Amino acid sequence: MNFQLKPDSFLTEERIRIGKVPTLVVRPARIRPVPVGILWIHGGGYITGMKEMVYMGRGADFSRKYGATVFSPGYRLAWMHPYPAAVDDCFEVLQYMDENRQKLGFERIMVGGESAGGGLCAAVCMMARDKGIHIAFQMPLYPMLSNLDTESSRDNHGRVWNTRRNHLGWHVYLRRNAKKAVAPYASPSQQSDYRNLPPCYSFVGEGEPFYAETLQYVRNLQTAGVEAAADVYATNMHAFDMLQPETSISMKAKDGLFAHFEYALEHYY
Repeated sequence: MNFQLKPDSFLTEERIRIGKVPTLVVRPARIRPVPVGILWIHGGGYITGMKEMVYMGRGADFSRKYGATVFSPGYRLAWMHPYPAAVDDCFEVLQYMDENRQKLGFERIMVGGESAGGGLCAAVCMMARDKGIHIAFQMPLYPMLSNLDTESSRDNHGRVWNTRRNHLGWHVYLRRNAKKAVAPYASPSQQSDYRNLPPCYSFVGEGEPFYAETLQYVRNLQTAGVEAAADVYATNMHAFDMLQPETSISMKAKDGLFAHFEYALEHYY
């Protein structure tokens, strides 16, 4: 397993505070930067994880391989700071990126993340649309989108993440509202208007809890006229690409993500 939590020779790192949010800024060390900024949000079920996970997930790949500048926010975790702390922190970093586009050299901004970070990606994109910030592309990977049980998250015994852990994460994040209808910024699956959200790509394992909500999110975007796609892989391991990066299925998933990212670079502004 690759649990690298620091930059390699292909990357440079800057640690800053945006408001009260500690943030890693990752840039390419060996190739020329491209004018793209990516807000990449770590996973951990809203209750664990750290900004340094950008190095073990896909976030740093976009800097290492393509020259993008990646912002990884150390958002507040739900044990001490329930909703809306996490999404507010991530949106504060996005606002900074947007307000400083010219200084940072960004012609466009994208948002992505894994698991709970994928859920926060979707919520941040909804907030951005509602507040007039343009996002070119979103990449919520196997995202944690629904506080209510779905066909795949109910009675799920998948590896790494399952029904019991999912209920715990949502309970800590939403407290007494964990099983109720809530605002879409809290649980993006409860969004009713998907129009004008950014184009989207995701992938997910067919046996993991977030299978159904991932595909439903993509279908909802497509129905609203938004370009969106998802690939499904034959595994019940949540975050398989991060935890077993050298397997053939993980390599295929990464290649698929990169292909969609390259398409986004050519078509989404």
